[in-house]
Amino acid sequence: MTTILLVSMLFAFAGGFVLILRDDVDPLKLLEEGAKSGAQLSRDRSGIHNRLEELGKYSKKDYENFRIRQFGLSASVSSLVLVINVISRKSLFSTFFFTLSIGALVYVFIDRELTSQIKRHRLAIEAEFPAVIEMMTLAIAAGETPMQAMLRIAQSAEGELAKEFAIVIAQIREGSPLHIALDAMGRRVQSVMIRRFVDAVITATLRGAPLIEVLSRHAIEARGNQRNRIMNAAGKAEVSMMIPVVFLILPISILFALWPSLSNLNLFVN
Repeated sequence: MTTILLVSMLFAFAGGFVLILRDDVDPLKLLEEGAKSGAQLSRDRSGIHNRLEELGKYSKKDYENFRIRQFGLSASVSSLVLVINVISRKSLFSTFFFTLSIGALVYVFIDRELTSQIKRHRLAIEAEFPAVIEMMTLAIAAGETPMQAMLRIAQSAEGELAKEFAIVIAQIREGSPLHIALDAMGRRVQSVMIRRFVDAVITATLRGAPLIEVLSRHAIEARGNQRNRIMNAAGKAEVSMMIPVVFLILPISILFALWPSLSNLNLFVN
C-alpha cells in the first residue's frame, strides 16, 4: 500500500512540475477545461480577473494560466511533502496536516505574489505620472489633440503609464469614444491620482474647458505628491537608520569611552 501511494504521489509531483514549466497548452486541455469550469462555478470570487486586467492581462488564457500555475504548484509541493512524510513514517494525522498546510501556504503565496506585482505596477505608474502629464501638456499646448498627445507618449515613452495610454489608443481605434476609453483606464488602474486625472480630462473634454490649465494643475499636484512621498520615504529610512545607531554604534562608543576609566579604577582597587 505504501509503495502504491509513493508511486502515485511521485507521478503527481512530476505532472504538476511539468504543468509549471511547460508553455505549450496542447497536452493540458483537460486541465484547462477544469480551470474553466472551476472559474464558472466560483465566479472569480477572489477578483483574479480584475487584478490580472490591471497588469494588462485581459484574456481568459491569462487567467487559466495563472490558475494552472497556482493549482499545479500547490499540488506539486503538497505531493512532495506527502511523499517525504510517508517515507519518514509520520503519523497519518501529521502527514495530512502538513500536506494541506504546505499546499495552502503555496496557494496563498502565489496570490500574494500577484498582489505585490499589482502594488509595484501602481507605484511605477504614480512615479511616472508627473513627467508623462508634463509631456502631454506640452504636446497639447503645441496644438495636438489629447488622442494625438497620448499616441505620441505611447510611441516615444517607456513605462507602465505609456503602456496604459497605448491601450487607450487601441480601444479608440476599435471604435470606443475617448471618454469611455479613459474611464476604462481609470477603472483598471486602482489609483486615486489616475482616477482624478481621468475624471478631470473627461470633464474638460466633454464640457469644452481649457485642457491645458487642467493638465498643468494636475502636473503641479503630482509633483507635490511625489515630493511628499519622497519625504515620507526619507523619514521612514531615517527611523530605520536609527536602529543600528542606537543599539550598535552607541553602546560600542560608550564602551570605548568608559573602558579606560574602568581599567584605572581596577588598578586602584588592586
